Amino acid sequence: MNVLKAHIYDLKGEVAGEIQLPQVFMTPLRPLVIKRAFLAQLSRKFQPQGRDPMAGKRTTAESIGVGYGVARVARIKGSMRAALIPFAVGGRTTHPPTSEKKIVKRIPKKERRLALFSAIAATASKELVAARGHAIDDVLEIPVIAVSEIEKLKKTREVKEVFMNLGLWPDVLRVKKSRKIRAGKGKMRGRAVKEAVGPLIVVKESDGIDKAARNLPGVDVVKVTNLNVGVLAPGAHPGRLTLWSSSALEELQRLEEELTK
Repeated sequence: MNVLKAHIYDLKGEVAGEIQLPQVFMTPLRPLVIKRAFLAQLSRKFQPQGRDPMAGKRTTAESIGVGYGVARVARIKGSMRAALIPFAVGGRTTHPPTSEKKIVKRIPKKERRLALFSAIAATASKELVAARGHAIDDVLEIPVIAVSEIEKLKKTREVKEVFMNLGLWPDVLRVKKSRKIRAGKGKMRGRAVKEAVGPLIVVKESDGIDKAARNLPGVDVVKVTNLNVGVLAPGAHPGRLTLWSSSALEELQRLEEELTK
């Protein structure tokens, strides 16, 4: 069995120890499986839509029959204006969307688990992290692992200092520079600003770090028990720059052992 080891850094960016990575980090890259799991998760956010079954049909129009030298389409009584049919001006829609349509995509549980494991392993690949566009020139080591005390940070200033010590701050600045106003009607629908994806912080328990990091652009905080393909591989592109707490990796090892029993 191959054993992967990585350094643990303290909040000042100095080596505080060494940890054995869980075997999940040995999972091979499966980009197509990751994409299927991402789309299945994304489909749960889709809003069902449909049309009124009687739309365009609330009329007394009927065909005048044959023998008049005109098309046998339904016409409004007292005139020759066509109605009720899809190709009439103001007529009903052809094959409209229905609210009964199944829009949620489903994949097997084992395939979803493989996608999650592959997305976790991708966070330890420097090539994949760089391919996503993250600024990693100053990052001390990938995967980035910090001591458990990072979960107790309360101030945004403290998180910024840790990011600067670990070399993650240039990626936050990259996200800040990427912010721009959306070009479409989304500006009127609560999503006016577009920005890149920044570092992800994975913790065992959030004891203040979630509130301390939420003002940093592009930074997300997630508990290890809530890991999913959506946060590990945004846009179905694996290799997100991830900061793990040591306790999160220990919990991940325990969860992996439970799943493989």
